[in-house]
Amino acid sequence: MSVVRDTWLIFRHNVRISLRQKAGIIFGVLQPLLYLVLFGPLFVTIGPWETLIPGLLIQVALFSAGLAGFGIVMDARAGVLERLRVTPAHRVSLLLGRVLANSLTLVIQSIMLIAVGYAFGLRAAVPGVLVALLMMILLGVSLAALSNAIALVMDPEAFAPIMSTAIVPLVLLSGAFLPMSMAPGWLDVLSRATPFRYVLEAMRELFNGHYANGTVGLGVAVTVVLSVLCVAAGTRVFNRENA
Repeated sequence: MSVVRDTWLIFRHNVRISLRQKAGIIFGVLQPLLYLVLFGPLFVTIGPWETLIPGLLIQVALFSAGLAGFGIVMDARAGVLERLRVTPAHRVSLLLGRVLANSLTLVIQSIMLIAVGYAFGLRAAVPGVLVALLMMILLGVSLAALSNAIALVMDPEAFAPIMSTAIVPLVLLSGAFLPMSMAPGWLDVLSRATPFRYVLEAMRELFNGHYANGTVGLGVAVTVVLSVLCVAAGTRVFNRENA
């Protein structure tokens, strides 16, 4: 139970910090909102909002939770991480509390984006949106855990530019802006090597009110497996680096 208690304390601490930095939450979702406002009216001439909004959610996840490790870089520079290491808190809790706080921020940003989407014409069924948000929670945990692990082993100065550069092709290969079924054969095959395509395709099905089909099942399975693998990898690196 001490692990749960320590995780809760670290989570609460990081949530308080995040809520004090409201501008960070808003700026984290600003780019997808600009795509929604400026690109959305053009996109709906070839596809519905139920196709575009899930793609923007994946973009938010990759840029928000995917860069969550930047926080641990800042903590390391400020000496916060060093002070946490000498506390009796479990090392796993130091990671999980931070990751869950990152995931909560992602959910808040996702709700903001979906709300604006409804104002523009999104007509997704509420049950599908709720399931998609649950997937976003798991995706946030996955990406934040992996991002924190990478931040611990990478040169702090290189983290932000390298991760930002790596995220862009992942967003494009997921089919965030246009379904990859429209892509050339080689690009379609390449996109299938990334997990985010399957997550996105499942979310698009959910937004269209389709719940019990293979695409949704595969997307949910990929999301769960990804979260397990990323948390396991993050925990292993965190324990080693903080031993």
